[in-house]
Amino acid sequence: MQGVSSFRTTLSRTALGALAGLVAAFTALSMAELAAGLVRPAAGPVTVVGGAVIDRTPAAVKDFAIRTFGENDKVVLQLGILAVLAVIAIALGALALRHRSAAAAGILLFGIVGAAAALSRPDATGIADALPSMAGGAAGALTLYFLASKAAPSSAPSSADDLSRRGFLVAAGTTAVVAGSVGGLGRFLSGRQGQGAVASRDGLVLPKPASPARAVAPGVQLKVPGISPFTTPNREFYRVDTALNVPRVDAAIWRLRIGGKGVTRPRTYTLDELLARPLIERDITLTCVSNEVGGPYVGTARWLGVPLADLLQEAGVRPPSQGGTADQLVARSVDGMTLGSPVEDVMDGRDAMLAVGMNGEPLPFDHGFPVRMVVPGLYGYVSACKWITDIELTTFDAYDPYWVKRKWARRAPIKTQARIDTPKPFAGPAAGTVLVAGVAWAQHRGITRVEVRIDDGPWRDADLAPQATADTWRQWSYPWRATTGGHTITVRATDGTGQTQTEQRTPTIPDGASGRHSVFVTVP
Repeated sequence: MQGVSSFRTTLSRTALGALAGLVAAFTALSMAELAAGLVRPAAGPVTVVGGAVIDRTPAAVKDFAIRTFGENDKVVLQLGILAVLAVIAIALGALALRHRSAAAAGILLFGIVGAAAALSRPDATGIADALPSMAGGAAGALTLYFLASKAAPSSAPSSADDLSRRGFLVAAGTTAVVAGSVGGLGRFLSGRQGQGAVASRDGLVLPKPASPARAVAPGVQLKVPGISPFTTPNREFYRVDTALNVPRVDAAIWRLRIGGKGVTRPRTYTLDELLARPLIERDITLTCVSNEVGGPYVGTARWLGVPLADLLQEAGVRPPSQGGTADQLVARSVDGMTLGSPVEDVMDGRDAMLAVGMNGEPLPFDHGFPVRMVVPGLYGYVSACKWITDIELTTFDAYDPYWVKRKWARRAPIKTQARIDTPKPFAGPAAGTVLVAGVAWAQHRGITRVEVRIDDGPWRDADLAPQATADTWRQWSYPWRATTGGHTITVRATDGTGQTQTEQRTPTIPDGASGRHSVFVTVP
């Protein structure tokens, strides 16, 4: 019985130690939240460590995360970081019962790691970025040392031991409440820092375009249940980026710099200066390179912006075909992301722009407010820089931007693709006429033909909706006389150059997926 009692006592003490570790970790994160609210929200330890993890994650793993979790990949990462911290905190709490100083030093070490991660971020603003992690580490270390002293083994009688346990629980509970209040204050302060950005967006009135988009012709949107809308609403437009916290940039203080190789007249623009220029409005379909065959990371919006080629020409830039010395345009965002675009492509006459509006409103924060790049025909990772703040002209030989360093291709024109929107995979449509429908895209080349095949039968031409522009996707439909049994429906598209999309399957890495989309259905 004495052995059982001793085991229960040890187990109870271990539980108290684990609780001490968790409370210490919570205190550390709360203090870091407060310090980040005072310094810079983006310098919070979870954000900077998460960013460091993203930067060091192999491209194949990132691609898997996007495919598996979609736009929730960052939430999953943050929850994973917190789970790992919780496990480590429990272990340190148990260690603190016997070695308080060593366990407290362990928490302090995590603060140092967070500080190093903050200073290594491409958007780091100075030594102040290390303060949130260091403050959190120090607070967590002191908390663990204090609580461990309350939970440490003693030789006191059982009744005194019960009082000691209750004293520990009171101390732990009080500490957690105080830490929660501190964290809440930190979140409040972080929110206040973004109020200027929210106010600047709410107060922005977009000017009318000097070159408006053509009205969407009748029939461009097919009346087929289940097909993607021609224009993707902002709230449904895909978002794929590495920002754990969406940057909230105050448009009043935002600036865009243009400089680098071949720039004879460097310029810096305010948002008001860009809005005062002649703006163009265009319907353009964007596609993410992480979009698998048949995937969801593609959408069409009506973009309003400044022609990028005009700004480059005014800065003295010439494309390589006209003797220019720079063949790569490197765009940098406020969070340090770098994307590289071919200068020749952005100056070849296509509607490449610095967009300020999306579907009739200022850019949403998720999609790059106040200004982002849009280049028809190129995958987003080489063209669609959000929250852009700097354009540097250079060469592909001289500089590798973010994704190229991670083994993605330097140049990435969008591949011709078609997708079946309806019927859905494993659907059970009734026998008879079933309308198969979807979208096809080959930005800047256009779609001229879509064909559908049932099982191993012949390819049949689908009916095409009118092509809005060569830079947008095109809807299609095919009336299928469905018969009982299981069937595989496959689609393929032909672009404006006469090239039919290949049936060869390739992964998204290094320059986009290829292959033909198919769905399997069972007709009862």
